[in-house]
Amino acid sequence: MTSQFKPARGRLNGTGPVAVVDIGSNSVRLVIYERKARTPTMLFNEKLLAGLGRGIAATGRLTDASVKLALGELVRFRALIEHTACKELYVFATAAARDAANGDEFVGEVERILQAPVRILDGSEEAFYSALGVVAGFWQPRGIVGDMGGGSLELVEIEGKKPGKGSTFPLGGLRLSEEAGGNISKARQITEEALGGYEWPGLHPGERTFYAVGGTWRSLGRLHLMQNNYPLHVMHNYQISAEEAISFCRKIAVPSLEGIELAEVVSKQRRPLVPIGAVVLEQVLTSMKAERLVFSATGVREGLLHEKLSPEMQAQDPVIEAARELCVLRARSPDHAEELIAWTDLLFHELEIEETANERRLRHAACLLSDIGWRAHPDYRGEQSLNIISNASFVGLDHSSRAYVAAAVFYRHMGLREGALSQVIRQLFTDRLRIRAKVLGATMRVASLLSASMAGLLPKVGLVRTETGLLIELGDELANLDGERLRKRASQLGKVIQADVQIKTT
Repeated sequence: MTSQFKPARGRLNGTGPVAVVDIGSNSVRLVIYERKARTPTMLFNEKLLAGLGRGIAATGRLTDASVKLALGELVRFRALIEHTACKELYVFATAAARDAANGDEFVGEVERILQAPVRILDGSEEAFYSALGVVAGFWQPRGIVGDMGGGSLELVEIEGKKPGKGSTFPLGGLRLSEEAGGNISKARQITEEALGGYEWPGLHPGERTFYAVGGTWRSLGRLHLMQNNYPLHVMHNYQISAEEAISFCRKIAVPSLEGIELAEVVSKQRRPLVPIGAVVLEQVLTSMKAERLVFSATGVREGLLHEKLSPEMQAQDPVIEAARELCVLRARSPDHAEELIAWTDLLFHELEIEETANERRLRHAACLLSDIGWRAHPDYRGEQSLNIISNASFVGLDHSSRAYVAAAVFYRHMGLREGALSQVIRQLFTDRLRIRAKVLGATMRVASLLSASMAGLLPKVGLVRTETGLLIELGDELANLDGERLRKRASQLGKVIQADVQIKTT
């Protein structure tokens, strides 16, 4: 399939920049995305912790100081939106504006400054869009999505592409902290009472995954990641067992994280809220009998944008689309990458290499990313590609899958020596994916040498299984491409698949 994207000064054409202003109970944020897409890429992202929800539990009103701070930041946001020539602007507000007695007055000022309507999400809508954000950011998610903001907690069941009915609770970080007077034991009591009557969905074993959304919980996850010296500093799809998560939550549930190792990785403004978030997370994981905790970088904003895509775009695979975009921006020949997908399809079929549906999509993504490092010095193409893939803002794949894709492309450039691959990546592998990464890397090495990574040649190269292995058929038309180096790479492929690989020219 020929790519539909065309490069434009390092960016992709399309609908043009799209801006989202998220007015939450704790933060006010502007995110400008490159365009509407299955995996929208951020052009700009800025937040201010205005604390709009602070004091509402006691007074029922937004404080003058928080309102002034937020409106001043929105003036700046409007200037940035105009400067970046955004084609569309979406503005929404959540619990603080929804619950405060002077919320309508505040919203009127927001609309005047931003020159756009503000959508005030009720609790069920907030839950729905949080879950839809997880749909946008994960591959076939199943379990419970929880979004903890400053003013409220939303919970909703999710199965694949279908968010269920959501529920909202007055358990946002700011609100709960104020109601508890900063007392951890009191916060725990309030949380237990609020969630005590909730009827958790009857999830089957293997589906008891909790997807944690929101800045407070991501800060908690980052603290866990750093304390455990986790090799990849990517929060999206960072997973830990529920048992470990519950133990960790109990450990850090101390005021302002005082005395907690590496507490400095959490911003000073977040530190008072992370212990409160730990109390709520512990209760949620315990009550739902969770099996695992997964952190999500996608939430309400991404859910709102996902809803505005066509059904065809919503159905696209997020990893494939993100890889295809990067391929268009950085590869020598995007069409060659598409041909490489078909060629590896044929090779895996001929050799009867078993793949799950997930492994097949990851192989396709690796093919699309196989040549993104070509502008680097040859000695560093593999390393540069690995670093980009390891740390890219991809969604829709877990960290083990990310390691597989990165390693396959690394092997394609740097050869198949086991010791050459980064120890960081090797820690994330399953043995099954490690073996498949080598097979794919060896295959791509043959393909790149055959075609010079340019389109039009691979479809002419036959692949036929033989009694002893695999025959690469060049035929008379391509016979001049045969050579010692190509045969050496074919032999390397043979060693990886434990079969005889031969080149046939007539």
